[in-house]
Amino acid sequence: MKSESRQSIVLGDVEVIRVVEWQGAFAPARQLVPESGAEVWKGNEDWLAPDHWEPDGDSAVMALQTWILRSSGRTVLVDTGVGNGRERPGYAHFHHRQGDFLGRLARVGVRPEDVDVVVNTHVHADHVGGNTVGVDGGWEPAFPNAQYLIPAADDFHFGPDNAYGNGRQEDDRLTYEDSIAPVHRAGQTVLWDGTHRIDEHLTLESAPGHTPGSSVLRLASGSDRAVFVGDLLHSPVQILAPSCNSGFCLDAEQAVASRGRILERAATERELVVPAHFGGAGAVEVRQEGGGFTLGRWAAYGTE
Repeated sequence: MKSESRQSIVLGDVEVIRVVEWQGAFAPARQLVPESGAEVWKGNEDWLAPDHWEPDGDSAVMALQTWILRSSGRTVLVDTGVGNGRERPGYAHFHHRQGDFLGRLARVGVRPEDVDVVVNTHVHADHVGGNTVGVDGGWEPAFPNAQYLIPAADDFHFGPDNAYGNGRQEDDRLTYEDSIAPVHRAGQTVLWDGTHRIDEHLTLESAPGHTPGSSVLRLASGSDRAVFVGDLLHSPVQILAPSCNSGFCLDAEQAVASRGRILERAATERELVVPAHFGGAGAVEVRQEGGGFTLGRWAAYGTE
């Protein structure tokens, strides 16, 4: 897998810094996006490979990355990766992972005490693991001065108060216990629903389906627009075939509806679409074409 790289762009008055922990083959293409046909991958091989697909092994390529936004004088992290030393028996890529997340942040000028806001687009293991660090056999918030914004619906669904537990797996329970509960105990969480305004440029908006509380983060500054969509998209083929969910979506119908709504607005308002896991340039414009969507320009930076 490729090592970490850092690039930045400026959108209006907001600097967007991308920190990539790794990028590589993650899963068979049709396991990641089960309803996608082989033709959509093969028919777009010229640009899907090598950043989004390895044709020889038919493997979807994904990145684990965090987006740092410097907005209105504050530092905002969008998702925090897998974290270190976690029990994730259901996910081989994440189980007992030892990375250098805080070191990578430091190399782009972000110390733990500098972070003002942590956005968890949803509560899955690879989006909240860096929320905490191990201390004396337990877990404490990694960012002591930060407000952690967590979707209320996900907090309930994956937390201990959900007596039904529908859709919650053992890895989800472990994730909540080591990456969410410690932040609650420290009094640093804000649970939100519907929409949540962070500052004059940044607004969170619910986009359920992948998980009950899945959300997107909208950036509007000057004439520039972007939308950080979390796991609304795992692969660019879902832009071409938006009715195709990932294999991790809990509510298929709701996920399709959210994806279509967010992509339509992105195309209409010329928003840069910034998914959590796209490789290559990591972010792309979307256009409406023939009743569907197509890809426009990729972001003006890529991996080193």
